[in-house]
Amino acid sequence: MIDGTMRAAPPTPRAPAGPGIGATLTDRRRPPLSSDHGVKTILRSAAARLVRARPLGKSPVNAYLRLNRRIWSHLTPSIMALTAARAYGAFLHRLVELRTARRQYFGTFFFRNRAQLRLVRKLAERRPVGSTFTMAFLGCSNGAELYSVLWTIRSARPDLRVISHAVDISEDILALAREGLYSLTSPGLVGEAIFARTTGEEAKAMFDAAAAGHQVRIKPWLQEGIAWHLGDAASEDILGLLGTHDMVLANNFLCHMDPPHAERCLRAIARLVAPGGHVVVSGVDLDVRTSVALDLRWIPVLDLMEDVHEGDPSLRNAWPWEYWGLEPLDKRRHDWRVRYASVFQLR
Repeated sequence: MIDGTMRAAPPTPRAPAGPGIGATLTDRRRPPLSSDHGVKTILRSAAARLVRARPLGKSPVNAYLRLNRRIWSHLTPSIMALTAARAYGAFLHRLVELRTARRQYFGTFFFRNRAQLRLVRKLAERRPVGSTFTMAFLGCSNGAELYSVLWTIRSARPDLRVISHAVDISEDILALAREGLYSLTSPGLVGEAIFARTTGEEAKAMFDAAAAGHQVRIKPWLQEGIAWHLGDAASEDILGLLGTHDMVLANNFLCHMDPPHAERCLRAIARLVAPGGHVVVSGVDLDVRTSVALDLRWIPVLDLMEDVHEGDPSLRNAWPWEYWGLEPLDKRRHDWRVRYASVFQLR
């Protein structure tokens, strides 16, 4: 195991993107404003007025949301697919965003989004035989995503020399990830049943039984080549600490930042990606990710895009009732390829 502030090795030259992996130039041009923009503006304005309203000195928003949640739970999928229902869902989600204070969560799962893992594996498989593949995991939490990704890549390409950097702002959660020791009965710091999405075969392949019967430990071969860093992904010093990488994963923490802070952080994260490399970013306000992707001319990876979008039920099922909820994919939007992609190639 590597510890400290090791810089990443220079990225190995990579082959051009194959069919279905990269998007065309037309996908990354900023499209003109359309009726979507006007509807969104109206909904945002209406939501802001409702949040500010104080009839009889009390906000009606909580009661309004409770009533709508009961009604929403009885809607059929065909009704929820209607344009009007999606627009109203966006209005409700905006209300939730305006009334809820954002805070960081450590909750996560092993094998959280299987479609995203498949896509990461496909991108890694394009590397030349015996080459070095450098990765950075920002907001690594307890290591569940980190170890899931490393197991997926190393199982498929044991010839690759994978060097990883893991960063989190919490010293306690970083220590848990570094140790790789997990309880089977208690969620610990993360507050989730972290093995809920793990099969028995995967558990046998990834973990050894620990001395305490209710614990398991990550196998040593998965902990090789990891540098652990206590740090803030939004820090101006993050590039000097980590260097640039072939792939940077920044999942499920940007949504807990206020949008202006999240956008500044995402722009800083982009500096960590080597030319031609990829950034993986889910669990983020879609407006923030879309704005940055268009402005920096990121190339959306369209392969498995819809599967990845639907791949984490904890995000999809939370919409529109939690601020981190992920809206349904809507191909009627003019910007849908960029808006709903969570993996991008950077030039």
